[in-house]
Amino acid sequence: MRGLTIQEMKVGDSASFAKTVTETDIYLFAAISGDFNPAHVNEVEAQKTIFGKRIAHGLLSAGFISAALGTQLPGSGTIYLGQNLKFVHPVAIGDTVTATVTVSELNVEKNRATLETVCTNQNGDVLITGTATVMPPKESE
Repeated sequence: MRGLTIQEMKVGDSASFAKTVTETDIYLFAAISGDFNPAHVNEVEAQKTIFGKRIAHGLLSAGFISAALGTQLPGSGTIYLGQNLKFVHPVAIGDTVTATVTVSELNVEKNRATLETVCTNQNGDVLITGTATVMPPKESE
């Protein structure tokens, strides 16, 4: 199923993707990315950090933004062109991260959309903020 074209989108449109982060997710992300930072995979060492416990990789959580863009808004066929991120609060094992994307600007001539991105946890704490630039699918695709 094709996602929304730029003509079908409007400023203010919003969508979300949510996932509860598990220990398995963290180990799989470490294996795929090669990031075995002890803050993520070693409880004893992580207890010595400012967080006092293991935390999820920031880019694991940011990946949920990609899921929202690629499956919700604009959806299937979207090309992710760019993203800026600010990591505000750590993600712990068991947190449910909700990535919300909101259309803030549309450039119909260039087929580009800008979306504000924010990830929050189950308590409403802001985890990540940023802005994404995407190329929505075209009608002929």
